Amino acid sequence: MKEERLQKILAQAGLCSRREAEKWIQAGHVFLNGKKVTELGTKANPYKDRINVNGRPLDFFEKKVYYLFYKPRNVMVTKNDPEGRPTIYEYLKNIENRIYPVGRLDFDSEGLLLLTNDGDLTYKLTHPKSKVPKTYQVKIAGIPTEEQLEKLKKGVELDWGKTQPVQVKVTKGTDKNCWLEIALTEGKKRQVREMIEKMGHHVIKLRRIAIGPFKLGKLKPGEYQKVHWKESIL
Repeated sequence: MKEERLQKILAQAGLCSRREAEKWIQAGHVFLNGKKVTELGTKANPYKDRINVNGRPLDFFEKKVYYLFYKPRNVMVTKNDPEGRPTIYEYLKNIENRIYPVGRLDFDSEGLLLLTNDGDLTYKLTHPKSKVPKTYQVKIAGIPTEEQLEKLKKGVELDWGKTQPVQVKVTKGTDKNCWLEIALTEGKKRQVREMIEKMGHHVIKLRRIAIGPFKLGKLKPGEYQKVHWKESIL
């Protein structure tokens, strides 16, 4: 993100109007990277610089926002990719708030990403002790046996250890492949793919459809939707 004038950053964060922000700056209430700022032309990058107002970090004041995004396949969940691959932020240019993805989703996977500036919610959704379920639709080559599905449900041994129990069901299929719905509370890198490979099958397509109470719904690849959040839901 390019640098913006401090008064614009404060206004976009929902603290006040730009005119009011200018008064705060001139009165010496705003600090940038530990130094008091009084010049109205001062610019900053809200993603890199430390901005404080009356001793409190900018994140403390920001109005919390929540967006559901359908990440397409072959898109990186990062701001910049050294290999020049497309990133999710190319789809989110019209969102002015500083938002960050909650967790990750592999480059070759698709589906639901939650983006927010709510650090408390991010912690609750990603910390292992919270055991928030994440649900995936997985198209695999071949048809798993009941024995294979039972092993998957109870946990399988991978290179990093045994997976925790998961919920698995077959939702549809043909004589050559089928769709599984898998809900798990872990979030190791490429875990679902490795579990399927361990079962002796190959993942053709992987789509995340839910993160706890947040659902993909009718979103299409590349689309996003602003949603409201009540802490009591989680």
